[in-house]
Order: sequence, then C-alpha cells, then structure tokens
Amino acid sequence: MSALEDIKETVNGFILDPANAELLAILKGARNGLVYGAKVRFPHALVMVFLFRKGSLRNKIGLILKATRQHAKNLALFATVYKSACLALKKSRPSGKETSSDTFLAGLLGGYLVFGRGMQSSVNQQIIVYIFARVMLGLAKLSIESGVVQDKNGKIRSRAWPVFASLSWAGVMWLFRWYPETLQPSLRSSMKYM
Repeated sequence: MSALEDIKETVNGFILDPANAELLAILKGARNGLVYGAKVRFPHALVMVFLFRKGSLRNKIGLILKATRQHAKNLALFATVYKSACLALKKSRPSGKETSSDTFLAGLLGGYLVFGRGMQSSVNQQIIVYIFARVMLGLAKLSIESGVVQDKNGKIRSRAWPVFASLSWAGVMWLFRWYPETLQPSLRSSMKYM
C-alpha cells in the first residue's frame, strides 16, 4: 500500500466515523456559506456594477469580485461561528442536548462577530436588511399562528401585505425625495434610474 493510499484510507475513515459528524458539519457549513455567498452575490454584483458604476472593464470586474468574495467569506465565517457555538453550547451541558436558546445565542454571537463589528460595507448592510425583513415577516406569521395576535376572521392576514407593501414604498419615496443621503447608495442609484 502506498503512502497516498494510506492517507486516503485515513481521511475516508475520519469522514465516515459518526463520532466526527458534528465537526464535519462545521466544515460543511463553511463550504456551503462560501458557495451560496458566491452564487447569490456574483450575478447581483454583475448587474449592479454594469448598470450603475463607471470605470474600465478591469475596474468593474474588480468590484464584482470584491463584493462576491466578501459575501462568500462572511457567510462562511458566520456558518463556522454559528455551528461551532451551537456545538460548544450543546457540549457544555451535562445532558449534551441542545436547548431552544442555543440557536439564538449562537446567531447572536455569529451576527456580532461577523456582521456587527467594524465598518459596515454595503454588502453586509444588504445581507442584514434582507435577514431583518425575513425575520419580521416570520415573526408576524408566528404571532398569528401561535395566537398571540387574534385573527379569527382572517382580516389581518388578508390586509397585512397590502399595508406593508404600501408603507414600504411610501417610506422609500419620501426618503428619496427629501432625505436621499439616508438611503443606501445602490437603492439611491436604482431610484434615480427609475
């Protein structure tokens, strides 16, 4: 047996050992964060840079790659911190079991370490605003489904989206007209273009 075959057998043994599944889930999360971040950001950056940025082709390609790299790196880092924190919290208990607060605390730590410190780039702002909007929609649905908000005749559910959409557009148009500097540059560019 050659040295290469020995290494391959050792690696395969490690990967297939159920005792290593939790550690490998952290690596898989990092890999998936990289892949997903690149898949999401590259086409978005490509369109936005070519529509709204001036400069040479080389400069535009650099901007696209920089945004893609940042998005992918940050999602990979977040997944690593989050999954590591979840595992550490679970292992810190005598029972070795996950509790309902683990995901919240791990998300809090990952959100702070990866997205909450330092200068906030437009890529990070877009990620956080996207996440925030999805969380608010999820909490609104949960409040009705869990009975915290009573909606026996379905009026809230049927009217919530039109009100939300209308207020969102009213807010962005008012800000764009009277306080455009408060809007994110890419949104401001989109509004100017329209």
